Amino acid sequence: MDFDLTEEQKMFQATLHDFAEKEILPAAAQIDRTEEFPADEIKKIADLGLFGLTVPEKYGGSGRGLVDLCIAVEELARASAAIDNYLRISLSLAIVPVMEYGTEAQKKKYLPPHAGGEKLACYALTEAGAGSNPADMETTATRQKNGYTINGNKLFTSIGDKAEIVVVFATTDKSRRHRGITAFVMDRDTPGLSVGKHEDKMGMHGLSSTELIFQDCFVPEENRLGEEGQGLRIALDALDVSRVTIGAEAVGISRAAYEAALSYAKERQQFGQPIANFQAIQWMLSDMATQIDAARLLTLRAAYLHDRGRPFIKEAAMAKVFASEVSNFVTDKALQIHGGYGYTRDYPVERYFRDAKITEIYEGTSEIMRMTIARSLLRDG
Repeated sequence: MDFDLTEEQKMFQATLHDFAEKEILPAAAQIDRTEEFPADEIKKIADLGLFGLTVPEKYGGSGRGLVDLCIAVEELARASAAIDNYLRISLSLAIVPVMEYGTEAQKKKYLPPHAGGEKLACYALTEAGAGSNPADMETTATRQKNGYTINGNKLFTSIGDKAEIVVVFATTDKSRRHRGITAFVMDRDTPGLSVGKHEDKMGMHGLSSTELIFQDCFVPEENRLGEEGQGLRIALDALDVSRVTIGAEAVGISRAAYEAALSYAKERQQFGQPIANFQAIQWMLSDMATQIDAARLLTLRAAYLHDRGRPFIKEAAMAKVFASEVSNFVTDKALQIHGGYGYTRDYPVERYFRDAKITEIYEGTSEIMRMTIARSLLRDG
């Protein structure tokens, strides 16, 4: 089995590494402190064509695979996970339902501006009482002449205040629970759609997370994605893809923390020598490096399977749960190696520590990932 990247992918990786080092990393600490929208950095990412990386060429994209997107996500997340998420969430989560279930008219309308970086996309699924269990969804889509009226509130919508393309899930028949969920794609300026509360988060500063409010929001029938009642399948298909990219994001965060810890251990002097000479530090670094490699391989395996049209749901869950927990382990050890300095904002490891935690929570908690893996094992074993 070949675990190596192609020469083209290696060149792409090197290009993204240099780009992230020069254009994203210098802004990371400032954006974390101010929580400002990273407009300049997003434009630079768009100018590279990354928002069209996996969009088919006929709609203005590059038509590349999930492996390539994971390469990009890892390199960007190593520099700034918050900035990376504008690409990762918009491309690997929000726009996936349009690519996979959209009509030709929907694809022609929404994919080219996304591929060009002109319009970001958000994915509105979570509600106050419907997080891991979408069947309890309260947002409704009531059929009207030639369309639907949507009413309800969505929480924790990443990029919710900036996205011009909104993919939302609502129930068209509450009596059918998860079988009554339907997906829609709409424009930001749709009457009745507004932004509510902005979340004040522990980490991922600079990445907005907002409430979206739908009040008598009319959506034409041609904006429905797929068929009525197909929404949960559409939502889960997008989540399966995005979970692989969370694995890549977690690896990027882990790399940043590990590299900072390794550099610090070589420079920091105690008892007349670098702390890297101490076995306790060496063992931490060894465990960090080993787990990062394992997390990357699990992530790339899931992406590889996806790109070849093979089943990858179990592998996506494995990649996400393992890589996200590795990122929390690695960032914790990196902070420990830095000692008291690691607990200050003078060093970036405290940011990595804060950013890593959400990878265990969003787009499917570690507990849900283990349930997904277990169901697959019990069904196929």
